Amino acid sequence: MRLFAAVLPPAGAVAELATAVRAVSAAPGLRWTAQTGWHYTLAFMGEVGEELLPDLHARLARAAAKTPPFTLRVHGSGHFGDRALWAGAAGGLDGLRMLAEAADAAARRAGVPMEQHHRYTPHLTLARSSEGTDLRPYTEALAGFEGTPWPVRELSLVRSNLDPAGGPRYDVVGAWPLGG
Repeated sequence: MRLFAAVLPPAGAVAELATAVRAVSAAPGLRWTAQTGWHYTLAFMGEVGEELLPDLHARLARAAAKTPPFTLRVHGSGHFGDRALWAGAAGGLDGLRMLAEAADAAARRAGVPMEQHHRYTPHLTLARSSEGTDLRPYTEALAGFEGTPWPVRELSLVRSNLDPAGGPRYDVVGAWPLGG
């Protein structure tokens, strides 16, 4: 199964961001992600064999228990070239990065062949472009967005189901409280 570790924003944070995104979402050339799937990816694992799941779950539980809760808010925007438009994060970024590193290490120790390590950029993907759309106007329109802070209290393991008709669908297959 195709898995990733993530922090899922609460409904209130999603609703705030959805209001801001609504003002720019009529843009041609962009495929907007479903609000129900908005998340901050911590560690993308790709295809993970069923035999690795018990150890992966145990290691993610330990990683979550060692990480104290922290506060985040959705903040600003950015883009990865002309491929993806995203919303950023602010607040407890040290806690978020620490949790990302711990989730990555947990997956590696459980035997998941993780891709090459990249510098972690906290982001929530809003839209993708396959047409080379200039994303700067959308980034500028959302640059001043400041969401209400919310406590991060949980690490989630999410399954990505690729649906050719409607894009990816995400299902939480495990969740562990931060700080034990």
